[in-house]
Amino acid sequence: MAEPDPRPLGFFPGSPVPRLYDRVVAVMRTRRYSRRTEKAYAYWIGRFIRFRGGVHPRLLSVEDVSAFLTHLAVEERVAESTQNQALAALLFLYDKVLSQPLHRIEAVVRAQKPKRLPVVLSREEVAVVLPLVGGVPGLVSALLYGSGARVEEGLSVRVKDLDFDRGELVIRDGKGMKDRVTMLPQCLHEPLRAHLRVVRKQQVADLGMGLGRVPLPDALARKYPNADRAWGWQWVFPASRHYTDRVTGIRHRHHLHASVVEKAVRQAALRAGIAKHVTPHTFRHSFATHLLEDGYDIRTVQELLSHRDVRTTMIYTHVLNRGVRGVRSPLDGLGLGPDGSRRRTGIIRPARQDKPLVDKG
Repeated sequence: MAEPDPRPLGFFPGSPVPRLYDRVVAVMRTRRYSRRTEKAYAYWIGRFIRFRGGVHPRLLSVEDVSAFLTHLAVEERVAESTQNQALAALLFLYDKVLSQPLHRIEAVVRAQKPKRLPVVLSREEVAVVLPLVGGVPGLVSALLYGSGARVEEGLSVRVKDLDFDRGELVIRDGKGMKDRVTMLPQCLHEPLRAHLRVVRKQQVADLGMGLGRVPLPDALARKYPNADRAWGWQWVFPASRHYTDRVTGIRHRHHLHASVVEKAVRQAALRAGIAKHVTPHTFRHSFATHLLEDGYDIRTVQELLSHRDVRTTMIYTHVLNRGVRGVRSPLDGLGLGPDGSRRRTGIIRPARQDKPLVDKG
């Protein structure tokens, strides 16, 4: 999906202020929507307007919304989750921004949701891939596998969220705007401490140049004017460059971009000769599967993953190494060798080759 233009041009550049785009963004930020949701909703609202030839949404109806969603399913052949995201964006537009709630949306061709299992690496594959990632992306990947965090959750960790004494990692504002606590693997304590020493030196150098500030959540920047320079609020995995906030004009150093980790993980999987489609999120799937293999309760795994419904967690029971129910294949009981010949195992005896088969008919 293409990224929306981050510049506040508005959906109707010639319209009086406030433009629709600005109103959409203002409502989302008031309701504390994430920036990713903000971009996605703005993208789908813009797509909907272009689909109807630039007509203002206030002049359109529920039939236009149905036609757009059907177009996505039939012509664009999007996934069910993509169609649902577009629907959520339009419901938000009409309900929260335009104050024109849509009536029941009917006659929509629904996109089909394929039933796919998550890609999971074996323990041996994880042990091969992680060292090949290397550098800071390798440390991020190890943290994702060791804690079960999503890639954006792992990258947005701040220094104060690492509790080495308790061996805990606090995930702030995770999916669904929920905080949670997960484990901080013991073997990562020293690598993380060494990494933080480098980050600390970088921040001290930035402060000497009048920089060293990070964006803060909500209104903390106004309540605590110097908090954005405090060590505890700094990113554990800062980016290599600064950027200028288009709203405040302050130069910040954001956290490492997810694409850096994604590229490093893909290249490591290729070098390891793994044919699976490996992404940073694969480490989260592997984390859950390996915990279940070790006999941990599924409710515990659900809490660590921050799944709202345990049925989401149960999908990992279908990718365990021992099979769905620990069932052994009947082929494994035949005692066949690699070439298909029978071995001397149990009651199975090798076929005799000294007498040819005779047709007695």
